[in-house]
Amino acid sequence: MPHPHIHAAIARPRSPGGIPTGSILMRAAAALAVCLQAASAFAELPEPSDLIDQQHCMFCHTSDAPFLAPSFHQIAERYRDKPNASTMLEEKLRHGGKAHWGDMAMPLPEDRGGPLSAEDARTLVQWVLSQ
Repeated sequence: MPHPHIHAAIARPRSPGGIPTGSILMRAAAALAVCLQAASAFAELPEPSDLIDQQHCMFCHTSDAPFLAPSFHQIAERYRDKPNASTMLEEKLRHGGKAHWGDMAMPLPEDRGGPLSAEDARTLVQWVLSQ
């Protein structure tokens, strides 16, 4: 009489490559879960319209095409996966800064609509990076 564990291994459905199909399904489910989690991390956030209007963002930026400054999509592409990019961009929003893109520097807050809190800067940066 064959050993029970050997019989169970033989009886499991297998893929053409010889891998048990349950194993393939578990791996596929795990891969899907990781992909969905990554996608939700970069899901587009609701537009913070009041902050965008208050800070006059659209005077220089647009959503998807360069204008006087890079588009929000271009900024997201450049900085989304860079470590500490959020912090750098938040500081740039709060204090202005030298040009990282072309010749135009980020205007000082008083030239854009007034001071910006750390929380509001984070809201704007997270929204831009979600584009």
